[in-house]
Amino acid sequence: MKIYTKTGDSGDTGLFGGGRVGKEDPRVEAYGQVDELNAVLGLARAEGLGAMDGLAQALQSQLFTVGSILATPAGSKASKSIPVMQESWVADMEKAIDGFDTELPALTTFILPGGTKAAAALHVARTVCRRAERHVVPLMRAGKVEPLVVVFLNRLSDLLFTMARVANHRANVADTPWTSSKPAGA
Repeated sequence: MKIYTKTGDSGDTGLFGGGRVGKEDPRVEAYGQVDELNAVLGLARAEGLGAMDGLAQALQSQLFTVGSILATPAGSKASKSIPVMQESWVADMEKAIDGFDTELPALTTFILPGGTKAAAALHVARTVCRRAERHVVPLMRAGKVEPLVVVFLNRLSDLLFTMARVANHRANVADTPWTSSKPAGA
């Protein structure tokens, strides 16, 4: 099978289950954002997440499911053959966040993204996740995507933030607090 098909050379692409849409279609934009998120999470894994690597790999698999849901119009023949999201994924993320929070110092201020390479990559993944969420919300509001996709992405961004803090903490690198710049005399 060739990697190139030339079918998208005119600016459109095929959805899973049939039908062609422009590459600027909101559905294509949404699953493209999720694909980018998955790639950035892979980059974070390549930087070394230690004991969090298994969790990150599971999240990548879940993101593939989310992408397949976004790429498949509801009611199409293909919609019956794609994996389904599990509500337990959200509960598992919440459980992971709660567990990680027990080892972290209390968060008393906003922090700047950065620290170790792994933490910085997780912060990038978090921002890409938020962008993906902003692209999925209109699809959900239009009834084209189940609300669980938005809930999943919202919770995932929280988990990625927490994982970034854990990556720094486990490497003995302190989070950098944000200090606002106030004009002199204010």
